[in-house]
Amino acid sequence: MIESYKRFWHNIFNFSGTSNRADYWWPIVINYVLGMLLMYVLEKMLGHPINDIYTWGDWTVNFVVLVIGFVVWIATLSLQFRRLHDTDRSGWWILITLIPIIGQIWFIILMLLPGKPNRFEQRMF
Repeated sequence: MIESYKRFWHNIFNFSGTSNRADYWWPIVINYVLGMLLMYVLEKMLGHPINDIYTWGDWTVNFVVLVIGFVVWIATLSLQFRRLHDTDRSGWWILITLIPIIGQIWFIILMLLPGKPNRFEQRMF
């Protein structure tokens, strides 16, 4: 679990190679839990929802949250590309999520499929 999360951050800008199922799902779960905890703590500290901006301090906190969210999004996007490569699919398959409902369901199914020998075989360790 910890090694998968380390590889997630180590390969933040690596859109080639492959990632197995554990290397995909552990960072997704960990980031979801950490994100929820961070938002809960910040909103309790501020005393209002994070998107309500009343002072410059609120704006600063909101800006930092957006920057962190963008960095995590880039790392997750590269992880999704590597996971698709592990199932011997092009990274362009990520565009299937643009199809409402069915696209997201199909993408989750693709992320659950086992890896197989493929043309992207360089594993990221």
